[in-house]
Amino acid sequence: MARDLWLNLPVREPERAKEFYTQLGFRLNEQYASQDGSSCFIVGDNKVVLMLFPESTFRSFTGNAVANSFQGTEVLFSLGANSKDEVDELALKAERAGGSVYSRPGEKGGWMYGCGFADPDGHRWNVLYMDISKMPKG
Repeated sequence: MARDLWLNLPVREPERAKEFYTQLGFRLNEQYASQDGSSCFIVGDNKVVLMLFPESTFRSFTGNAVANSFQGTEVLFSLGANSKDEVDELALKAERAGGSVYSRPGEKGGWMYGCGFADPDGHRWNVLYMDISKMPKG
């Protein structure tokens, strides 16, 4: 079984994308140095790796065109939050860093609280706080 999870995203403006994710609080992996403008972040307690590649670099190793993430959504990345306040804070950070919130923070189903945001390249993320004690049984 695989040990690690790496998320690889194409970005139009590598420095802008790097700054966006830094402002969200993702941990920049300083050990990774790139000459092509790509950057590496560590996300969450499970240490998921997020790689940001200039679109041309991304195309070179995928052998495929880069999808227009402003016109459609191929994947939705989900982040677990420890509180409603953390959800609110991440939505605010995303907007301040140049992203957009497409789903404002709010209650979902009586036991979840979440929001959705897109980074400057249109990649979509959602953030959820789940109160398992209120989760419907069944």
